[in-house]
Amino acid sequence: MPSADSKVYGFLALGLATFATAPIVVRLGAGADPIAMTTVRTVAAALVLLPIWWFHAQGRISSKSNLRDWGWSALAGLFLASHFALWISSLSHTSVASASVLVTSHPILLILIESVFFRVRFSRLTWIGVFMAFTGSIALAWLDRDPTATYSDPLFGNLLAFTAACMFVGYILIGRNMSSKSTWLDQVTRIYSTTAVASVAIAVVVGTTWADFSLPAVSVGLGLAFGAQLIGHGALNYAVKSVPPTLLSTLILAEPLFATLLAAVLFAEWPGLPSGAAMGLTLAGIVAAWWGRGSASRRKS
Repeated sequence: MPSADSKVYGFLALGLATFATAPIVVRLGAGADPIAMTTVRTVAAALVLLPIWWFHAQGRISSKSNLRDWGWSALAGLFLASHFALWISSLSHTSVASASVLVTSHPILLILIESVFFRVRFSRLTWIGVFMAFTGSIALAWLDRDPTATYSDPLFGNLLAFTAACMFVGYILIGRNMSSKSTWLDQVTRIYSTTAVASVAIAVVVGTTWADFSLPAVSVGLGLAFGAQLIGHGALNYAVKSVPPTLLSTLILAEPLFATLLAAVLFAEWPGLPSGAAMGLTLAGIVAAWWGRGSASRRKS
């Protein structure tokens, strides 16, 4: 019978695998409307969880603390919906490799915010990593500054991916304000439900029509819902109780490498040597920064 550790790492491996295939699934739906894909993804995930949550809720929605959490969830859902929409849109303009690397730059942004606004002191390794990651990101943006025959507008796509990372940071920071008394099912269902509502609102605002919900858009959206969102995030939430957060965050950073390899094999998206070096520098910087983050301490006022 498998041990508890083997189950945890088995679920973790499954979660990482689904994350790595997410940009590949989006690329298979090339030409489909990205906002429609996002809407299908978030609504489908919410519809799967809502009946399960309702069965176990037992009236907890009526408590004041729960209503407060719904408020925070609504804001978190807006940030997460924006993250999904921007990231999926970026893959229409730039490579899987560039989008995957830039969207995973959120640990660096979190470190900067914690240092400036929460007065957290980080180690020298962390700041070396921050410098490496930003240098790599700037180099990647510079190398991709001109549209090519392969990608419609790499610089714009890179900007969308980086903005998606910023939205994810907002989502994480808001999550810290949510009640620790809530169960995992409560929190995930609230956030996924409000994310679905926010996605529908975004679709209405940008003028998405029923015609945009084509078969490829719906198929990709469902694939992302049952893959990266339910299986991927669910597996990581299962593993987070047993795996140190620093190690977990570092392992997640392997996703761009796997996604790049899959894109190279399936779509012949081989990054050039300069771009590959910039991506490697960015990832190495993120790993160094996040690894050094373990020795962080708060500065005295």
